[in-house]
Amino acid sequence: MKVSQTSVTGCLLFTPTPVSDERGFFSRTFDVEVARAAGLDPYAFVQDSQSRSLRGVVRGLHVRRGRGEAKLVRCPWGAIFDVVVDLREDSPTFGQWQSFDLTGDNQQSVYIPAGCAHGFQALTEPADTAYRIDREHDPTEAATFAHDDPVLAIPWPLPVTVMSQADRTAPTLAEAGITLPDDAARR
Repeated sequence: MKVSQTSVTGCLLFTPTPVSDERGFFSRTFDVEVARAAGLDPYAFVQDSQSRSLRGVVRGLHVRRGRGEAKLVRCPWGAIFDVVVDLREDSPTFGQWQSFDLTGDNQQSVYIPAGCAHGFQALTEPADTAYRIDREHDPTEAATFAHDDPVLAIPWPLPVTVMSQADRTAPTLAEAGITLPDDAARR
């Protein structure tokens, strides 16, 4: 398994090496020693969750207030356009975002550090998204920001088909009082 630093500080891309034959493939999707070598505490993850989304669905941009939460996200079936937005004011990449094409074929995982917002769009019918999370869920700490915030200008690849009410009515970063630096590079 290869680990790569991304353009967002602390956000890591894990790329496994699937073994394929006439039966299909086998892929290691998590390895304690690889996580530890990448600087992560592999035992910090306390919850695994999964969502299934229809093509065009957008979930996010979600972040957790307080201490935040770190996530390890992958798409075991289908394909998603996955987005990480750095909202950590003390980070050198504050205000930057990066997208990833996570698929059941590439089996890549993205480590999203606490303080970064996360969202994705399902590109297939259906797309499953698996999350490994380092804190128990607390709905009182949940925050959602507009997926179509004009300052971020994220180029979602498909027309949005369905969103939750909370995601549809989410404020922009500016409406939430978050001012991004003028020179923050968007990606």
